Amino acid sequence: MQPSVPSPSPAPSPAPSAAPRFDERLSAPRSWWVIVGLLGLSGALIMFPLGTVPMLGGLIAAAVIAGVVVSSYGSARIRVVAGSLVAGDARIPVAALGAAEALDAEEARAWRMHKADPRAFMLMRSYVPGAVRVEVTDPADPTPYVYLSSREPEALVAALEAERAQGPR
Repeated sequence: MQPSVPSPSPAPSPAPSAAPRFDERLSAPRSWWVIVGLLGLSGALIMFPLGTVPMLGGLIAAAVIAGVVVSSYGSARIRVVAGSLVAGDARIPVAALGAAEALDAEEARAWRMHKADPRAFMLMRSYVPGAVRVEVTDPADPTPYVYLSSREPEALVAALEAERAQGPR
């Protein structure tokens, strides 16, 4: 029996990785999950006069429905990956974007309200205080800017600038 020779490790790949430069999920706050539990409890209380089994059914049904609604609302993601800004269902090439600006809580509120343009693409969550506003420079696109709620607006701006500096792929 001959000893086995370990195979040489593969050489590192020169191709750029597809790992995102920025990845954030705008999940719902914990307090909303408390509300989900309370809605489940209210479903149980509504079904209480009908007996134990209907009460458990009301608890489960109300909690599951409320949980699905909260989870789907909190499933929005913002990513900068492979030369694109992916925000929710939108995928925008970084080459079509201009300057990005990190907004503090007060400025973000202003851009959500009286400074808002109805033509803008907005992925906003009121429970996230910070935001990023990115100009759209594509002349064929009527969207003036993209507004994105973010818990880490400076990191998102830095990722967009790094992706823009890398150039098209």
